[in-house]
Amino acid sequence: QVQLVESGGGLVQPGGSLRLSCAASGSIKSINSMGWYRQAPGKQRELVAHITSGGIADYADSVKGRYTISRDNAKNTVYLQMNSLKPEDTAVYYCNADVLYYTHILAYSRGTYWGQGTQVTVSS
Repeated sequence: QVQLVESGGGLVQPGGSLRLSCAASGSIKSINSMGWYRQAPGKQRELVAHITSGGIADYADSVKGRYTISRDNAKNTVYLQMNSLKPEDTAVYYCNADVLYYTHILAYSRGTYWGQGTQVTVSS
């Protein structure tokens, strides 16, 4: 019923910047919180940044001051601006959304959805 599609990953040198986007589509009634997670090889998936429907954001300590999460509610899209990238930021980045979606013309349900992941590699 709902799909999340990410874009914007790639290879960047240390100190560089990237901007990730994640667009939600489908039978969406509204989106509550949205977030970005990442998973490096051999490590568990971790929360990077989170934003509420009202725009309140919080960040992992490791990215505070370097990453900025934002959203465009009209476009059902969340962004992650990543600056001053470090090699340790290398990971597959996933977006996540808590969504109310229509199951019928007058009925809806709630679900958590994930994007397919986009690779971010920071290397010289």
